[in-house]
Amino acid sequence: MPPAKKSTTTTRRHAASGPGLWTWLALALLIIVLDQFTKVLIVGRFAHGDSVVVTSWFNLVRVHNPGAAFSFLSDASGWQRWFFTGIGVLASGLFIWLLRAHANQRLFALALTLLLGGAIGNVIDRMWHGHVIDFLQVHWDFLAGIFPGGYFPAFNVADSAISGGAIALVLDELRRVRRS
Repeated sequence: MPPAKKSTTTTRRHAASGPGLWTWLALALLIIVLDQFTKVLIVGRFAHGDSVVVTSWFNLVRVHNPGAAFSFLSDASGWQRWFFTGIGVLASGLFIWLLRAHANQRLFALALTLLLGGAIGNVIDRMWHGHVIDFLQVHWDFLAGIFPGGYFPAFNVADSAISGGAIALVLDELRRVRRS
């Protein structure tokens, strides 16, 4: 009995999405490398708490965030390190699984890639340092009603990628809704 033939539709689908998946994973790796490289530069040149004014609205700083976004749970007793690490690892697995299934959907795959790179970048920090290293700080007077002194909480490349991924997800969904 001859072996069963593979469906050409299945083969084409996997061939079309295969290279796309590796492209997205390579982009996620680039984000991770850029994130970690910038953090190494900051750790090598700044002591914890140091700040340098770059422009009237932008500073380089070195702060450690043991919590999540906007220092959520940063003053907990230490369990949050492993909690947020676990969430990051699980989310990364989900993003890779979704990328495998949707690598040919450019905006959605870009969103997942940005989220993946950012999540892994911050997971590496939590595992290596026990906290996330943040170093980008913006401040504008109009933010004073929301943030003390108008200073937005410090962030990093991984956080920027996560924010970009979230925006791309919203845009992708709006585009999907508009088409239907």
